[in-house]
Amino acid sequence: MRVAMASVAAGRADRANEDFTGALPTAAVLVDGAGIPGTESICRHGVAWYASRLGGSLLGLLSLAQDRGLPAVLTDAIQQVTDDHRDTCAVADRTSPSAAVAILRLSNGLVEYLVLGDAYVVLDKADSAPLVVSDPREIVISRSYERALETAAEGSDEYHRILSDLRSNRNRPGGFWVAKDDPRAADEAITGSCPISELTEVGAVLLSNGASGIVDRFGLTDWPGVMTVLASSGPEEVIRRVRQAEAHLAVAADDATIAHCTEFGQA
Repeated sequence: MRVAMASVAAGRADRANEDFTGALPTAAVLVDGAGIPGTESICRHGVAWYASRLGGSLLGLLSLAQDRGLPAVLTDAIQQVTDDHRDTCAVADRTSPSAAVAILRLSNGLVEYLVLGDAYVVLDKADSAPLVVSDPREIVISRSYERALETAAEGSDEYHRILSDLRSNRNRPGGFWVAKDDPRAADEAITGSCPISELTEVGAVLLSNGASGIVDRFGLTDWPGVMTVLASSGPEEVIRRVRQAEAHLAVAADDATIAHCTEFGQA
């Protein structure tokens, strides 16, 4: 499998890129970290560390456990990273680092996928529209808080109270699920598979929500359009168009990461 990757930080001087992507010959991983700046007293490592550590654990486990289901692999990875900083950080605190996760793996003639949180996996199918795999639960719940967050002064006590209330929906029934400190969240991931033979040469793509904004935030194109851009110009062009839209609309930029997977063969 060939994987073309691009990851562009949001350009904030005080924050590192909090996305991670990496690949093996038969798998690709994307992790989109999340957390609140200035919470070093909760986790001294930070969101970028959590995302890269989780991504590295996933790649290591995928290289060794090719016969295990993807939720089981994610369960072990979350456990590993939580154990890595359990003794130094308040891992169960609501504001400790968390992440959305997307995984793609080739196995026995199939493309297997997993999505947890607001990342995407999109498969370009030969006989139908692209198969778009997403986990909308966080987005649906977050929308009910948008108005209150817009009217509260950023950084104020009220702003943080609203964010805390939003995060109280995380990793519980009826709420939304992300990778954090509870390995059981992996059981809530969206998973599935399809035969490799059903995909076109354009293949498949993993996107963080900073990159998927080309469709779901800014409406610059649709998913078939994204696959066309990837085939002709690569993942950097998708991110460039997102950055243009952010600048034009004067909205805050987000870290944007894409892993475009092609040349599957029949692994």
